[in-house]
Amino acid sequence: MDAMAAPNFPPRPTRADLLAAVDRTVVDVIAPDLAVLFCGINPGLYTAYTGHHFARPGNRFWPTLHVAGFTDRVLHPSEERLLLPLGYGITNVVPRTTATAAELAPEELVAGGGALVRKVTRYRPRVLAVLGVGAYRAAFDRPRAALGLQTERVGDTALWVLPNPSGLNAHYQIAALAELFGELHRYVNGAA
Repeated sequence: MDAMAAPNFPPRPTRADLLAAVDRTVVDVIAPDLAVLFCGINPGLYTAYTGHHFARPGNRFWPTLHVAGFTDRVLHPSEERLLLPLGYGITNVVPRTTATAAELAPEELVAGGGALVRKVTRYRPRVLAVLGVGAYRAAFDRPRAALGLQTERVGDTALWVLPNPSGLNAHYQIAALAELFGELHRYVNGAA
């Protein structure tokens, strides 16, 4: 779906529009008892401007979800609420918008980890999938954490770490991301 043709999706932002989005927050896509709650690091400027998660052109979240089997087609960011009936949601470690995650203070990630534990305890997803190993390490005080299923849990919720799908993360292209996201998909569907 073309961004310009998407319903309720604002036009391409100007630099001033993006700068005005600093420190905004984006509403979670969440409900009780989800299969997977995907957790970004924090909203970027483009996401905050549009009000939709992973909205920046070049972000590989939506194509990766499709290729990994979570969705039957590539959803447009404006269709993010279609994830809920499928059993998936989206939140962030830190709600504050920045141009890059590098602008977050370590204390923000730690505080975000605490808030995330409270959110997971309240909503009880089967799996919390944090999209960014560095963010997970900082937020959960697990400096040696690696990608994949973690040994610790939050109550009954399994913790899973995936690479950040941002276009800025050049280490992973869609095929590699889809393979790793696919492992989570198989785990959730009992095929792992």
